[in-house]
Amino acid sequence: MSQEIAVVGSPEFTTGFRLAGVRRFENVPDDEKDADLDDAVTTVLEDDEVGIVVMHDEDLEYLSRNVQQNVETSVEPVVVTIGSGTGGGGLRDQIKRAIGIDLMDEDEDQ
Repeated sequence: MSQEIAVVGSPEFTTGFRLAGVRRFENVPDDEKDADLDDAVTTVLEDDEVGIVVMHDEDLEYLSRNVQQNVETSVEPVVVTIGSGTGGGGLRDQIKRAIGIDLMDEDEDQ
């Protein structure tokens, strides 16, 4: 079963992904995030055809506590946040959480 990538965020954020071929997206303008972002994120988290959800890391602060907890603990779909505050360590932690192992862990015996 093939799963899709979904992008949630402002139209400016989702446009690049749409141009790259991502077909599943939820546009939430910046001035409507307080009211609508929870619903948009919940919609994609509950969609069985979505395997990866991409969000801007700054959008996490707009989510209610319950939805933010769902995002942080979701394994399928896995939620990947990108943006100004996400460094390599953040992505590393997200990958480790999603698959259960640290792919970048160097074996000390080598």
